[in-house]
Amino acid sequence: MAEDFATNVGFLLTDSARLLRKRFDQRARGIGVTRPQWRVLFSVARFPGINQARLAEMLEVEPITLCRLIDRMEQAGMVRRDADPADRRARQLFITEAGKPLLDKLKNTACNLHTEIMGDFSREELQSLTGMLTRIRDKLSEQGGDIDERRVNG
Repeated sequence: MAEDFATNVGFLLTDSARLLRKRFDQRARGIGVTRPQWRVLFSVARFPGINQARLAEMLEVEPITLCRLIDRMEQAGMVRRDADPADRRARQLFITEAGKPLLDKLKNTACNLHTEIMGDFSREELQSLTGMLTRIRDKLSEQGGDIDERRVNG
């Protein structure tokens, strides 16, 4: 039975992602950012103007938990909330000018980690891996495994 896990694609993906997050967390802490904070920063950078409800859904956290985190990040000057012109009750999230250098440090950290981990792979191996992972993600998304990113901002 243990041999099944050693070659099971789902287990390998999950375990690799866990180890990658752990390694990135260690480095992010070195620049003063927690995992929940970097997840918010990367998501808001990817989807500027995303509202809190959609971000909570995307990050798979309770809206009240995200609200408290955003409160702290806003007080720290990392993000700002603006009124959503389409919905007075909602708030859109943006990275502040003060938060951009922090995001740049996180991106640089991610880039360095990627180079460390993937440095021994050939260009062809990386293209093949990227292609296969994209197919897996797309297949899971088609089957309702994630929110539709096309509706994140509208």
